[in-house]
Amino acid sequence: METINEDSLGHGQPDDSESKDDQIQLNGQKFQTDKEKDSRGTQPAPVEVLNHVRLNNTLETPRSTIKNLLNYTTQTELQFNRKNLKKVEEQLKQAFIEFYQKLRLLKNYSFLNTLAFSKIMKKYDKITSRWAAKAYVSMVDNSYLGSSDEVTRLMERVERTFIKHFSNSNRTNGLNLLRPKPTRARHRITFSTGFLAGCTAALVLALALIIHARKIMNHPGSTQYMETMFPLYSLFGFIVLHMLTYAANIYFWRRYRVNQSFIFGFKQGSELSDLDVLLLAFVLAALALAGVLANLDMEMDPNTKDYKAFTELIPLLLVLIVIATLSCPFNIMYRSSRLFFLTCLFHCICAPLYKVTLPDFFLADQFTSQVQALRSLEFYICYYGWGDFRHRQNTCNSSSIFRTFSFIVAVIPYWCRFLQCLRRFFEEKDAMQGYNAVKCFLTIAAVCLRTAYSFDIGISWKVLAWVFSISAAIASTYWDLVIDWGLLQKKSNNRWLRDKLIIPHRSVYFTAMVLNILLRFAWLQTVLDFKVNFLHKQAMISIIASLEIIRRGIWNFFRVENEHLNNVGKFRAFKSVPLPFNYDEADDKDE
Repeated sequence: METINEDSLGHGQPDDSESKDDQIQLNGQKFQTDKEKDSRGTQPAPVEVLNHVRLNNTLETPRSTIKNLLNYTTQTELQFNRKNLKKVEEQLKQAFIEFYQKLRLLKNYSFLNTLAFSKIMKKYDKITSRWAAKAYVSMVDNSYLGSSDEVTRLMERVERTFIKHFSNSNRTNGLNLLRPKPTRARHRITFSTGFLAGCTAALVLALALIIHARKIMNHPGSTQYMETMFPLYSLFGFIVLHMLTYAANIYFWRRYRVNQSFIFGFKQGSELSDLDVLLLAFVLAALALAGVLANLDMEMDPNTKDYKAFTELIPLLLVLIVIATLSCPFNIMYRSSRLFFLTCLFHCICAPLYKVTLPDFFLADQFTSQVQALRSLEFYICYYGWGDFRHRQNTCNSSSIFRTFSFIVAVIPYWCRFLQCLRRFFEEKDAMQGYNAVKCFLTIAAVCLRTAYSFDIGISWKVLAWVFSISAAIASTYWDLVIDWGLLQKKSNNRWLRDKLIIPHRSVYFTAMVLNILLRFAWLQTVLDFKVNFLHKQAMISIIASLEIIRRGIWNFFRVENEHLNNVGKFRAFKSVPLPFNYDEADDKDE
């Protein structure tokens, strides 16, 4: 016989006076309890009700996706084992928290409406001098809206139940879970961000002065440095720039009251602030710039003609530190945010085996603007795996394998986005997702053809690169402005924009549209092959990649703004909480 009490669902020990009331014997023929009736005088449900209860399989996995595709039933019988009980506890706990949050919103809604009516009547009395506010406010206070305490009593019941079963009867911990406090900017974070920003600025200035004083760009080894070390360190530049644009997005989302935490599904109280992102960006920037200064030493050993091994390994060590920090399982350095990022990244890689959510395809869109960073990672593998890093020599660009993977690496982000669109097209029956998949496939062809042209394969590749790149750029620009941003609406109240705008200055939207178009066509440099005498080819490639990252940062703000404004119109302004049990009424009727 297996007996389940409240201690199976919670972590606390039940009181002696309540332990008999909460016990259920699964092999018995009746629902055993000391009280024949509850407080409302209703007879408790018999144990036979468990025959109609099933566990809901709400966890989306590749296995469940394949089963659904094959129409394989995923319904499971009700089994009271430790694994199921742990899963049920977590789901019920989350359901209680979400229900309590909705009750708080409802209570605030009632209070704000009562307060608004009071202020309106005060303004009315001030203008008309009729002094009618007292009578009307008294009427509102006596109405159901102003006098009902049903929501308050329900909140108290939820608090008592949650504290008893999910917080070990600890009221403080239970209320902290039910009422999470918003995170506040700590002085330590502010000071550290400012200090590291100053260090980054000082290192940039020192780097510029050393290059100018030593005339390093005129040094015979400068070309070798730009061909080997510059692609390695440019990876950190792309990452830092993307983090800076994301920090700016967070700042302006908060300033214009865009609820990005709800849109992305961040755990309340654990989302990163703009200062947190800036702190991480400046830490990475300072480390990378210090490594650049260490590698600027062009002197080599006259006997062996090689460089110091330690300084040459600095870029690889920095990459390993970033990967280790990102995947660290311990609860340090924004663990919840790192776990959220890695989960979304895994869903992108495994597309279309997971249900596509907004954070997943939003992250996939970010990686489409980091193609050059992914190619830098490919260069890391080639340079340190098969190159002679002590002599700063490699044969990556002349290797057929490296060139083949250059195509694959450039296509991976767009391919993931393509598969996500296909999953949403077949699952949601939305034709727009089909059009989006066609756009992604067109972009894949354009990227492959531009990569082929960069290897000087022939004039025919140049013509194809032109045709597909222009077609993809036009389609992507239209999709950005009309679909993702919701702009260019002829019949809107704001001419060529949309009816609802968060930023009061309409010129900002027109400026953003123009910048998006110009930056979207920055790839023309790779086809036209502009020559700038004072810039190396690698520097020009990095500048074009940086412009794409800046364009993505601008796109991010208006994309989330459009999502925020159209949430209600597209019926997404709610959070669905999966419940652990499902009661099958059909079986009950058959009996």
